[in-house]
Amino acid sequence: QVQLVESGGGLVQPGGSLRLSCAASGITFRFYRMGWYRQAPGKQRELVASITRTGTLAYADSVKGRFTISRDNAKNTGDLQMNSLKAEDTAVYYCNAVWGVNDYWGQGTQVTVSS
Repeated sequence: QVQLVESGGGLVQPGGSLRLSCAASGITFRFYRMGWYRQAPGKQRELVASITRTGTLAYADSVKGRFTISRDNAKNTGDLQMNSLKAEDTAVYYCNAVWGVNDYWGQGTQVTVSS
């Protein structure tokens, strides 16, 4: 059974930081491209950051310089370090793992940036 489980969401003030983690099980994680997506109320889900199995990184323009994606293949985990958070970062954040036709999602974790 494949599972992606996110953790680390919560309420933070503008300018603050959060670190999201994604724990994968049931897959050979090192083969997969891992991504973090987010969906705000009334908006489409969007890609925030991704990291390929060879370590190539990609970021949405809106988070460049503030967010950092990483992965630990030995632990089957991936992280998203989020700094200098803004109100517009408020959303449900989802972990995604893709390899060929295999495409898996976590259940999501809420991030709320508010004073």
